[in-house]
Amino acid sequence: MTAPASGPAPLPRRRWVLDLTAVALLLLVPVIGFWPTFGGAGYLLPALGGLALGLAIAAIGARLRWGVLLVAAATLIGYFVFGTALAVPASGIGGVVPSLESLQQLAAGVITSWKQLLTTVAPVSVADGLGLVPFLLLLVAGVLSASLALRLRHAAWALLPATAALLAQIALGTPAPAAPLIEGVVFAVVAIAWLAVRAAWVPTTTVVSLGETGQASRAGARRRVAGGAAILAVAAVVGIAGGAVAAPASPRYILRDVVIPPFDIHDYASPLQSFRKYVRDDRTTTLFTVDDMPQNARVRLAVMDAYNGVVYNVADAGFGSSSAFSPARSNMSEAATGTRADVRITIGALQGAWLPDVGAVHTITFEGDRADTLRRAARYNEVTSTGLVTDPLATGDSYLLQTTLAAQPSDKALAKTPFAKVTIPKQRDVPQELATIAGKATADAATPIAQARALEKYLADGGYFSHGLEGEVWSLPGHGAARIATLLQSAQMVGDDEQYAVAMALMAGELGIPARVVMGFYPGEGETGSTFAATGDDLHAWVEVPFEGVGWVTFDPTPPKDHIPTDQATKPRTQPKPQVLQPPPPEQQPADEPPTVPADREKDDDDSKGSGILPVILAAAGIGVGSLAVLASPFVVIGALKSSRRRRRRDAARPADRITGGWDELKDRAVDYGVEVPRGATRADDAAVVGGAFGQPAVAVLARHADAQVWGPTEPSDAEVEQFWAHIDTTVDEMGQQRGFWRRLRARLSLRSLLAGTWAGRWLPGARRRARQNVKDAAAARPQEEKA
Repeated sequence: MTAPASGPAPLPRRRWVLDLTAVALLLLVPVIGFWPTFGGAGYLLPALGGLALGLAIAAIGARLRWGVLLVAAATLIGYFVFGTALAVPASGIGGVVPSLESLQQLAAGVITSWKQLLTTVAPVSVADGLGLVPFLLLLVAGVLSASLALRLRHAAWALLPATAALLAQIALGTPAPAAPLIEGVVFAVVAIAWLAVRAAWVPTTTVVSLGETGQASRAGARRRVAGGAAILAVAAVVGIAGGAVAAPASPRYILRDVVIPPFDIHDYASPLQSFRKYVRDDRTTTLFTVDDMPQNARVRLAVMDAYNGVVYNVADAGFGSSSAFSPARSNMSEAATGTRADVRITIGALQGAWLPDVGAVHTITFEGDRADTLRRAARYNEVTSTGLVTDPLATGDSYLLQTTLAAQPSDKALAKTPFAKVTIPKQRDVPQELATIAGKATADAATPIAQARALEKYLADGGYFSHGLEGEVWSLPGHGAARIATLLQSAQMVGDDEQYAVAMALMAGELGIPARVVMGFYPGEGETGSTFAATGDDLHAWVEVPFEGVGWVTFDPTPPKDHIPTDQATKPRTQPKPQVLQPPPPEQQPADEPPTVPADREKDDDDSKGSGILPVILAAAGIGVGSLAVLASPFVVIGALKSSRRRRRRDAARPADRITGGWDELKDRAVDYGVEVPRGATRADDAAVVGGAFGQPAVAVLARHADAQVWGPTEPSDAEVEQFWAHIDTTVDEMGQQRGFWRRLRARLSLRSLLAGTWAGRWLPGARRRARQNVKDAAAARPQEEKA
């Protein structure tokens, strides 16, 4: 009796090295492409870890001849076992061992991580769990590409998942790619070289002339190699030249541009309009409390850099401006230098959208019952170091800031430092007199820092302070063009932070000096302690001017509070020219409350927001479900194909064909168990191979019975057909019992019988040779069996 047929001969070692190396190089292209998305190398651990894990699973599966189900199961197990250490270490035990939290994050991340990545403005952070995207993408692509490369004769099929991974990375990336020209050339060159080498290694069946010598053969091989190298060189040169000429100047369109919901900062009123309201109504009211307040630090509320003659507000739009707010994340302000600090802020009576913060914030951790709501609503502007929440603040809200406080340089250190080249929106409707006044104030200033200090000194030393409240010197609120002109042309300049900060910023702009107005809070002189309870009396406004290589430097043009005018008359110094009456200041509204709208409009807005986010959720869910469907779909397809094949055989029109179909079903089940059954052999030969592999002598009896029924003088009856199929099913069940559960599972999902007789059936090297050998062994064993 012959021994069971062994598996296919293992691939040569050079094939393993070539295929795995080529797949790794191809998938390194999308790995590099993720660099701008994450803004650094933090994502390399999950990306390269997922790639290495995918290659390992594919190699082990090919070596052990796993079916699709086992490879998919190994992929899922690897995702959950290694995903904690590689993608979400913060939620694991010790950063390595999976925990319930990490497993939940990994399971949900299959669907939610794609949406979170697309709705977060780049660069994103791995600490937010977004490392799951490159980890999962490279894991699946590595398993599919390497499995197809190691198992199929034609390596071109392995390029499909590798190309899909590259396209997915581009869609999930940024408008400014890392190195698109180099990535494209590398991908093309590696693919062409790999296919060329694989083709050269395929054994040729061409008849060789007896006169051809080994030297001539080697010369021909060298010519082929040289020709292939020349083709690669030409392709690389043409690709580089064509890319340089044809590359579009505009950035490419990506999914993030479509998915990120629109955000308009102008839905929120400028807080500077409510400056006098805070001072008047909340003079002794605790608006918020700051714990662990760093010494000499200031709490920023908002930054304005655009003036239209009525109000100082954030710019209309554009990256790098005061309107560039993006969803808060855990890797903000990475370029900030200075002293690190942790600050906790608890909201009191302050309401609205603007978020008090200190320094350049890296992370915002919300606490309390509304933590999740505020986290989703938080947005931050790294250019102005200010934040807001689209869901208004309420009493009791609390959050922890991890921040960096920059040191203020001395005037001596800035003596030779020029102003930084920063784009500031052109100020509109500025009073004409400001240019003349600014020029006189800075006439003796020889350096940039001297010019800024001259403007500050002109206002702080020459003006008087008053909020215009009860018991104080009369002072108009607002900062429109008429109010600023009146301030600077009066015999005595009287105003508060709102007017003086705006006046200095506008005067600086008239001299070509970039400047912006900041509204915020800081303790008064003599107030010490690490806890700062901010009230309306602590509200201030100041000016910031950028210097090259230093950043924004603070200037305080407001006179001291104790600098009160001796004469309350504030007549103009000279008779001003007739001016067009400026519109009255707008009605004071809470700084951070969006404009009120009718109830119907609110309903429409809610509906539009809901309808806008619904496609995003459906798209993210579709991506996650599609990823799982890619792994599960082969199982369903294989089962459906085998069931359809069995049904066609049992329902054949002629009874003799149904007998033949039953025998073919038995033979195919043996093939799925790894037995190499020769094509075109007789049923007796087939029975010898199958019976010898499984130790089933009854297979020979079934073969003779099938021959008698098929070649008999009459067609077999339906009862005989049913009886024959019953014997076939019994024999198949006995074959499966010998192999065990896992072998039966692999046979159920095996493609061997489906591919038998097709070009793809040649993907297992040596199949034909072993089948012929099985026939010879069976033929040799039959006389011995007959003698026995």
